[in-house]
Amino acid sequence: MRRILLSLLLCVFISTSISGREVTPFNDGWSFKKGPFNSSPAILSTNYTGGKWEEVKIPHTWNAKDMQVAMANISGFRNPQERFYTGEAMYKKTYTPDTSLKDKRVFLRFEGVGSVAEVYVNNQFAGRHLGAYSAFTLEIDRLLQFGEENEIIVKADNSERPDVIPVNHVLFGVYGGIYRDISLIVTEKLNIAVTDYASPGIYISQDNVTKKSADVNIKIKVDNITGSVQNTNLVTTIYEMDGKTIKSKKETPVRVNPQGRQFFTHNFKITNPHLWQGLEDPYLYKAVTQIVSGGRVVDEVVQPLGLRHFELKTGDGMYLNGKKVPMYGTCRHQDWWEKGSALTKEDHNTDLEIIKEMGATTIRFAHYQQAEQIYAKCDSIGFIVWAEIPFVNRVSTLETENAKQQLTELIRQNYNHPSIYVWGLHNEVYTPFEQTIPLTTTLHDLAKTEDPYRYTVSVSGYNKIDAAANHNADIQGINHYFGWYGGKISDIDNWVKKAEKEFADYNVIFSEYGGEANINQQKEDVGEIGDCCGYDKKYFETWGTKFHEIQWGVIAKHPFLIASYIWNTFDFATPMSSQGGVHSRNMKGLVTFDRKTKKDPFYWYKANWSKEPVLYLTQRRAVDRENEYTSATVYSNIGTPRLFVNGVEIKEFTEGTTSIHYIFNSIKLKEGENIIEVKATKDGKTYKDKIVWNYSEKNKGKSDDSTPIEKTEEHIGL
Repeated sequence: MRRILLSLLLCVFISTSISGREVTPFNDGWSFKKGPFNSSPAILSTNYTGGKWEEVKIPHTWNAKDMQVAMANISGFRNPQERFYTGEAMYKKTYTPDTSLKDKRVFLRFEGVGSVAEVYVNNQFAGRHLGAYSAFTLEIDRLLQFGEENEIIVKADNSERPDVIPVNHVLFGVYGGIYRDISLIVTEKLNIAVTDYASPGIYISQDNVTKKSADVNIKIKVDNITGSVQNTNLVTTIYEMDGKTIKSKKETPVRVNPQGRQFFTHNFKITNPHLWQGLEDPYLYKAVTQIVSGGRVVDEVVQPLGLRHFELKTGDGMYLNGKKVPMYGTCRHQDWWEKGSALTKEDHNTDLEIIKEMGATTIRFAHYQQAEQIYAKCDSIGFIVWAEIPFVNRVSTLETENAKQQLTELIRQNYNHPSIYVWGLHNEVYTPFEQTIPLTTTLHDLAKTEDPYRYTVSVSGYNKIDAAANHNADIQGINHYFGWYGGKISDIDNWVKKAEKEFADYNVIFSEYGGEANINQQKEDVGEIGDCCGYDKKYFETWGTKFHEIQWGVIAKHPFLIASYIWNTFDFATPMSSQGGVHSRNMKGLVTFDRKTKKDPFYWYKANWSKEPVLYLTQRRAVDRENEYTSATVYSNIGTPRLFVNGVEIKEFTEGTTSIHYIFNSIKLKEGENIIEVKATKDGKTYKDKIVWNYSEKNKGKSDDSTPIEKTEEHIGL
């Protein structure tokens, strides 16, 4: 029913938003040509525009495949150009604007171009944008010939640049191209600002949010290029979830001067508000702001309004509207196998559905601003979101202005999304500290100036909370992979206990933890120390499973870590490295790159976090068994399971690291095929799972190099 209401609501707002402002998809009709080109003039020449062009549809990237299969030179990195293409490419399209648009303002809004974009209209420079992940808007009406065919050319370049973050392709590849949607926006000459860092032009702040009342302030930026004073009305209406019922309304007569951008505000006190309560109840009002003149809607902008109050209590956790909520976190990279970052809305929705199925409550969208649809969908689903800029991995000392620009864009473009609780400033950037420390401080101050209502966070890759680059944000994130990059998996326990004593007054998030797991590399028994790193290393799925069993078992017992985030939900491309038998791939994901296989650790978290019934047998891909006596692990959040081996019940078990973790030891296998079954009953309903193991003395040592064909078994509650 809620989805039906949301669909109806969307239809209502699409129909009303036509008045005064037209927003039209601009993705079709583009042609593409990949470089390198012979020259780079300020005004385009035939070196760019001549030759053969390929028809493409936006979203598009030219790195959909080469960045995902590049063979890294593991003895020393060569020029990335030798393995995947980075550099210039061109897109062009013809557009014939109707003569009725002569007295209008016409804008192009690009949601994402990787990573530096230059736009030309009829061979005239229209604008430039630096940064692959934030939107930008350009006004083009002055360059158009109305009633005639116009040529629009976009030059995109994803070469590494020391003045554009991220400054390299090391942690992840910056896919080249116009990989997110383009919109054509047409407004009157009196309009709500379109070019304020490509933001909606209105900013909704909220304060003193309780069940009894909430203070809402809406800041509206208005442009007037008519050449004269305009006396008009500003109207803001707050609708209930149904899109029809008015919760509150303000109408203000305003005088808009023809010089400079004008700022106006509408203040509301919402009584008895229906609060946005995350996954439990993601209730969304809609704020509709209009410029109304002579009874006609001149312009209109619609934004979500979720009334909520976030409070992180040191050493305790997250309180949403005064109610403690678990921060079960995971990270998400946006790329897909053979698609790169050029994703459809369905792709984004699929990722969020998988994350929701796992039982996560909070998502870190790493390491850059992600698609607008993602944040909007998180509003309606109820996820608690960490949004960040791509200041990662390396300091060049030339990135200051671009980091400030991208942070401003991130905040202004996403200011009104109630799901976002924190802005990320940097991730694992270190020396020279003379750049990192003051720049992080500057970014923190900028974030607090733009948005004093949310937290900031910076992230260190060292497990030292008092490292030199820390303490310049509200929250300190710690990325550490105990047992993978040195030490043992269980080392996390002593680290947390020590940190609790020494840094009791600090807000600390365990911002990344995980281990690689290749589903085509299986081994029955593994130790506590990972075999990192390199193409020839073995990344056994069983080891990755053990990693998460131990680490979450510790994290769950320590509220000192006010949130934690798995690295990563999905495998993703790393074009500068090849590991675990796969080129250009990081396999720390709980789900494979193509989203087809959910690894054993996925179900570990689903059983621990989700309210849905889970009964799951691990090592379903470790088919060839070498030990006659072995153990079976079951995840069950529906009570004590009953395990059967070839029809014989095994009754003895031990509890693992959490209450859903059951380990049946000393199982005896027979030569050949063995049927392992598990059953559990809850509320009168029986759940089952089944796998097949093949035992033979000949399997000794074989599992190290096996690439088993995955068998799909029917099981309920997964």
